[in-house]
Amino acid sequence: MITPLDGTPGFGIYLHWPFCAAKCPYCDFNSHVRHQPVDQERFAAAFERELATMRARTGPRTVTSIFLGGGTPSLMEPRTVGALLDAVAANWSVPDGIEVTLEANPSSVEADRFRGYRAAGVNRVSLGVQALNDRDLKFLGRLHNVEEALKAIGLARETFPRLSFDLIYARPGQSEEAWAEELKQAIGHAADHLSLYQLTIEEGTRFQLLHAAGKLDMPDGDHAARLYEITQEVTAAHGLPAYEISNHARPGAESRHNLVYWRYGEYVGVGPGAHGRFIENGRRHVTFTEKMPETWLERVETKGHGVIGGEVLTHDEEADEFLLMGLRLVEGIDLPRYEALSGRALSNSRIAVLQEEGLVEPIGNTRLRATPQGMIVLDAVVADLARE
Repeated sequence: MITPLDGTPGFGIYLHWPFCAAKCPYCDFNSHVRHQPVDQERFAAAFERELATMRARTGPRTVTSIFLGGGTPSLMEPRTVGALLDAVAANWSVPDGIEVTLEANPSSVEADRFRGYRAAGVNRVSLGVQALNDRDLKFLGRLHNVEEALKAIGLARETFPRLSFDLIYARPGQSEEAWAEELKQAIGHAADHLSLYQLTIEEGTRFQLLHAAGKLDMPDGDHAARLYEITQEVTAAHGLPAYEISNHARPGAESRHNLVYWRYGEYVGVGPGAHGRFIENGRRHVTFTEKMPETWLERVETKGHGVIGGEVLTHDEEADEFLLMGLRLVEGIDLPRYEALSGRALSNSRIAVLQEEGLVEPIGNTRLRATPQGMIVLDAVVADLARE
């Protein structure tokens, strides 16, 4: 159940499992390939210890969502997933029926493992499908083919109450017609949620090297914008409208955990390379942990946590983050909450100019959101609004 717009967007727990079977060429996430079996019991014990350390910092709280991300969490044994979820429940209040999501790759899906995850408490799966043709799956470095992806989707629908899967668009050579057809095919298989991301060149990836060498031709800005518009049109027409720039759901099926981020809630991040943002002693703290899995493991075993840095946000920094995250949502932002965070109201004259340009629009007297045109240039809109 989605929290109403009451200014209390929730308290989430993010658990980062950093291991993958292969590194995708577009991915800049903290993921690592290991050719020897991972000692899952040892890592699970470290997760338990870091969770206890974080509980000492947050105090007693009620968890509204749990997300097991990566990496490839579906490489975990079900008993490992169960141990991590038990550790969360040992430290905070976890009501029955909250959203518990696990990311999975179609290439690592097995029926018995899915049943094991469900028995451990997972009630939502997010599948990294990424494309529905074999040529582009190979280009994206995926280890599965379309047949395996569709089988995994079907198995997930049979096993879990809720399902989402990802697709990447604006791929080299992708036409408007081809994307529209692929998207319609995806909607035919989707249960209640799709995450649809535009391919971007991220620093430190293999695609960045290819692009810099002139060996990877990306769609130009106008074509990418048109593909974005098609994405909005097709999903809305088929009952999965956007509720965030890249996320689409049937009403009521929005990702509760991701809404914690976008509604600027609080979350604890545990595991190698995880980030957290939570209130401690009345101020919002940022934490980030050691990225290298084995180094993180040793730090946790020695110190009780793998946190290697963080900061206490100023009120202006909180307000800027609130803008940046909240304007990604179709529901927009609560203006009184912005004023409470920053100590000042957004400029009415600046809002009026952006409204005249068709980039933002009011919702009643207390909310503001980006228009579909504003979403395409959201970074510029946020930068303009954030100026003092």
